[in-house]
Amino acid sequence: MSSEMKIVNVEFKGASAKPDDVKKIEEYGIDPQEVAEKLNKKTKRLQGRNVSARIYVYPATKEYYVEIVPPNITELLLWKAGADRPSGDPIHQKIGNVSLEDIIHVAIAKKAELLTQDLKKAVKTVLGSARSIGLTVEGKDPKEVIKEIEQNVYDDLFEKYREEWEEA
Repeated sequence: MSSEMKIVNVEFKGASAKPDDVKKIEEYGIDPQEVAEKLNKKTKRLQGRNVSARIYVYPATKEYYVEIVPPNITELLLWKAGADRPSGDPIHQKIGNVSLEDIIHVAIAKKAELLTQDLKKAVKTVLGSARSIGLTVEGKDPKEVIKEIEQNVYDDLFEKYREEWEEA
């Protein structure tokens, strides 16, 4: 076997990966059960959604790294809101309401792509997306929720998710 890196692409339902879904990595001497468990842990907030992942395998050392490729932010927000598509007029026509916890879950799922290591900043980014597709958050315009975040109104909620954010 070559000592170079190999990439194994897999698709599965979030939080429901099975060893059979990643069976191909056995040829590199890696336990599919261990990888499936890691995939499930990383996708617990995407339960039931179609998820793609890349497994970077280093055959010579039997080391690997799992990268989740979640749906885009808009798809995740629509899923959380139970909506089919974004509003054509997001300021005047709302398509649904989500909780701030839903927004935090999306931020955690998209952490690798959000270019910040700060949970509050990531949440504000997702709130901007929610506003642009016509969602309210906690029954309010997302812009208002951003102001409340800046005033530390939700610090207890952010603390609840700090560890999960850091592990994502």
